[in-house]
Amino acid sequence: MPSQKPWKIYAIHHSHTDIGYTERQEKIQQYHVNFIRQALQIFREIHSGRHPEWAGFKWVCETFWPVESFMERVSEQEKAEFAAAVRRGEIGLSGTYLNMSELMDKELLESMIGRIQSYGKSIEAPVTSAMTADITGFSWGYGQVLLDAGIQNLITCIHTHHSMYPLWKKQQPFWWEMPNGERLLTWNGEHYMFGNDLGFIPGIGGSYTIKDELDTSQGVTFEIAETRIQRYIHRLEQDGYAFRFAPVMFSGLPTDNGSPNPQIMEFIQQWNAKHGEQIMIVSSTLEEFFTEVREHAASHPEDIPVHRGDWPDWWTDGVGSTPKHVQIYREAVRAYHKVKRLDPHCKIVSPDTIKDIEYQLTLFAEHTWGYHSSVTEPWNPFVQELGVRKEAFASNASTAAHRALYDILEHKGDVLLSPHRPMKFKLSNPFDFVQEDFAHLIMEGWHYSLIKDGFEVRDVDSGELYPSQLRLASRGVIISIPVTLQPGEEKTVHIQAVKSGEFRTAYRSDYVGADRMIDLDVTSNEQSFKVTSTYIETPFVHIKWAKGDGITSWIDKRMDKEMLRQDRQHHAFTPVYDVTRAAKVEDQYEVRRKMGRNRKGPDAVTSTGILTKAEVITEGDVYGTVELTFEVAGCSHYSLFVTAYAQHPRVDVAVRIHKDSVWDPENLYISLPFGSPIISETEELWIDKMDALTRPRKDQLTGSLADYYCVGEGAAYISAHQGVAIAMPDTPLIQLGSLNHQFRLLNGDAKLQQDPAHLYAWPMNNYWETNFAATLGGFYEFRYLVAWGEQYQTPEAAMDACRSMNTGILAWRVH
Repeated sequence: MPSQKPWKIYAIHHSHTDIGYTERQEKIQQYHVNFIRQALQIFREIHSGRHPEWAGFKWVCETFWPVESFMERVSEQEKAEFAAAVRRGEIGLSGTYLNMSELMDKELLESMIGRIQSYGKSIEAPVTSAMTADITGFSWGYGQVLLDAGIQNLITCIHTHHSMYPLWKKQQPFWWEMPNGERLLTWNGEHYMFGNDLGFIPGIGGSYTIKDELDTSQGVTFEIAETRIQRYIHRLEQDGYAFRFAPVMFSGLPTDNGSPNPQIMEFIQQWNAKHGEQIMIVSSTLEEFFTEVREHAASHPEDIPVHRGDWPDWWTDGVGSTPKHVQIYREAVRAYHKVKRLDPHCKIVSPDTIKDIEYQLTLFAEHTWGYHSSVTEPWNPFVQELGVRKEAFASNASTAAHRALYDILEHKGDVLLSPHRPMKFKLSNPFDFVQEDFAHLIMEGWHYSLIKDGFEVRDVDSGELYPSQLRLASRGVIISIPVTLQPGEEKTVHIQAVKSGEFRTAYRSDYVGADRMIDLDVTSNEQSFKVTSTYIETPFVHIKWAKGDGITSWIDKRMDKEMLRQDRQHHAFTPVYDVTRAAKVEDQYEVRRKMGRNRKGPDAVTSTGILTKAEVITEGDVYGTVELTFEVAGCSHYSLFVTAYAQHPRVDVAVRIHKDSVWDPENLYISLPFGSPIISETEELWIDKMDALTRPRKDQLTGSLADYYCVGEGAAYISAHQGVAIAMPDTPLIQLGSLNHQFRLLNGDAKLQQDPAHLYAWPMNNYWETNFAATLGGFYEFRYLVAWGEQYQTPEAAMDACRSMNTGILAWRVH
């Protein structure tokens, strides 16, 4: 019998790109440009013969951002030298621009991945493999974008701090199947600095990923490396590992954003000389590693299973630590989409401007959420400086996107501020979905004197008269009209002053007292649209609330059906707040670390909002609004502005919050108790993950996160006959898992079948012990837009409705 071939460890040398966690963002950029220069110098030393012991050294650019930064800052000679090293296989490229959170949407990711492929083609070195480090999951659509860009292989290096790998095991390859059936070869790997703890760089490494009894106070010695590597291989074999090779990532220094280190080759030579017949270590690029994986797949296809579905990211909860800037970011993305559709060939807005908008958006959505000591020393000027820089990416993107949009609208006839502007507006739907929404026509305050005695809104071309309603706002007047626009359709409407000619005397059925108070609910009154202090009623819905409880009923009048779950734990839009108190200031780190996969401690104190006040704000021909005020811990103010519409089955809820500043780890949830339990056979919950329609806990990888999700547009409950669409323009996180501290359940666990999966929005948290913002204090308004009916009986239609409501009708003044 021939002896087995030796084990092979593919040592993949990279620098983890983590922007703003260890240094100022611009310093990190400088580092990474210099790391590439260092790698090129190592190759010069090898090729000159000055360091033959470094022969075989390989360097992998974990992301493309350092490469792009390098190209913007170096000489033509250095650019050529880099390209030559890539073509020789000494430097490997990765098909990831940065390590991203799930905030990024499909169109933006496609553009950033396009930059990578454009560069690869320009130097005749197509990029077919990608790696990610630190991040702990990917929207289902992420894999499709990679495949569409020609990337065939993905390797992940999941960091299991407050997270976990999927599939119940790591160092596991699988075919990740997309919604359309295409498959991406994916390797679910170890931590991105696992090789440092194994001992690849002498004197560097510790016990972060390998918890054992060995003393690494002086780093990992060759003797410790012998113990750990051989023990690791033996453990893989005991676990039924099907391969005689494995990838191991490592850094040249024991830090994120570490430099290349040619000492790896000295270690490899020493190791192979002593142990190479049993375990060989080779310096490798991603392409070389995946060549072996695919060869194995061809001969042993049974060793690489197929898994289909979403891969929720455990760390996407970071978006809840900066809710104000996430809100700004999401609105900037919507402005960016409008710009791309209104000016698809960049005739008005330059390609460089589009690239800058995309860059700013991407840098905000990158996975790093602050400096590493944000929670333990929040007053530190350096912490605050880096936090402001992170947030500035959202602000810069918003500024650039809206400036571009305004330039386009001016080109399309936007009449800017001037005397005697006609009260005429162009309404536009630049998207490929129908918009059935409400246009809000905003004018300056002095227009009120022109229309206070009456007005009408008509279509300029057809003469159609629109129902309309006026609202006074700070320094302005807003007139709202219901409108339906087909994809690409534009309409022009004209607001004209029209005296109503109506003068009130007294009516026999006038249920308004001499005190001008409306507080009689008269059954015989046939009015179908009523806004009172205890309920709202339209032709489509009856919503009622009770002091203390909150919104207790939401009746679909056409179906005569209660839309709120009978088994709900909290009423509609009721706030649920929890805080885990640290015993003393010094415990702010430790109390958070001990939470593990929970987002709160076992002694978390939970408070449920209590409705204390209801007040009618407005009632008109288009909509009526009531304000419901709650008391809840952690907030100085919490109120709901509930707006129901007369012409459509739709209700908008604006949640207004004055959040207290609290240093202890805390969470705020908002109950959305629509639909049915997730195990229902008659109604299913759908969300969109980078345009991939997904059923949580059904269309996702086994062993993956099953508690919370980052959505693109919103969530929808779909049955055979109708649907409920819940658009979420401001807050992308939803929670389905229990709000209690407990052992968490992963997807595929049989016990999840007994979990009711109550739906909550999760707008804010500060539980992470390192780089989250320590305080959430401030003023916020988060919007939730709910529409329902038979027209939403498919997930596609419901999600288009969410997209439409989030986007809104684009309107500008014209002559």
